[in-house]
Amino acid sequence: MWLAATVLLAPMASCVRLTGSHMRPLLRGGAHVLACAPDVYTLRGPVQPTTVAGNAYCVSEQAEPAQPTFVAGSDSVAERSDSLSPSEAGSAYSDAERAAIYRVIRERRDMRHFLSDQPVDAAVLARILDAAHQGPSVGLMQPWRIVRVTDPKIRLALHAIVEEERLATADALGQRRDDFMRLKVQGIVECGEVLVVGLMADREKFIFGRRTIPTMDLASAACAIQNMWLAARAEGLGLGWVSMFEPESVRALFGMPEGASPVAILCLGAVPAFYPVPMLEGEGWAARRPLHLSMAENRWPAP
Repeated sequence: MWLAATVLLAPMASCVRLTGSHMRPLLRGGAHVLACAPDVYTLRGPVQPTTVAGNAYCVSEQAEPAQPTFVAGSDSVAERSDSLSPSEAGSAYSDAERAAIYRVIRERRDMRHFLSDQPVDAAVLARILDAAHQGPSVGLMQPWRIVRVTDPKIRLALHAIVEEERLATADALGQRRDDFMRLKVQGIVECGEVLVVGLMADREKFIFGRRTIPTMDLASAACAIQNMWLAARAEGLGLGWVSMFEPESVRALFGMPEGASPVAILCLGAVPAFYPVPMLEGEGWAARRPLHLSMAENRWPAP
């Protein structure tokens, strides 16, 4: 029978990290980690008391799995085992699961309009952040760093930085200036959560996969953000990626070290409705390029 269970570490075992081979004795029969907190791991599946690394562990059953919460500076965000059981590793998704995946990809939108005064549930935020951290990265360097903005003054400072660049962008667009100024380009003030994603410092020491294409670190961060985008849409929340800002201004605002670089200001929260088509397409700013014009076989696609 499949159950949710909480595994409590014995007092002397708090230094043991239950991952990889240490976790396997607890996962007989296909149990897997749903969430963890310091010294407490929530599992789903058939589990039983066991001994790991010479320390005893006890198991208590519960009807519902504990919900993970986001705690800044801790490691308690929806952690789970990266290992798959043999049946999971070799199985395809069901028709319904595949349909859900393709639906969330199709319905993802870069959102700009949010409902004010609607905070994001802590457990939902934890799942979305964990989705980001599950993203692929070149050489497994995991170059992303995420700042959760909870100070209203910092949020307003970010808004001012974006507004300054919005005006500069408008001036650079020439004849399209007025059309651009009619567009809403950010929701920093009204969204439920503001997250700033950046690239860590000292990335030069990571050579694997970057020797000839150093921008693969940026590509990795973009993959993490895409994971967040899809997870947010699956949770019924909107997410918007704001890139109109002067990087040095954002670096200074958050005290980023030399070499670190901001990539995105993410607006996350409840929305009045998801756009039926991408907002810029709906506003007549641009149109989606057909797939057949963006790919070719054995040659570069024609312009």
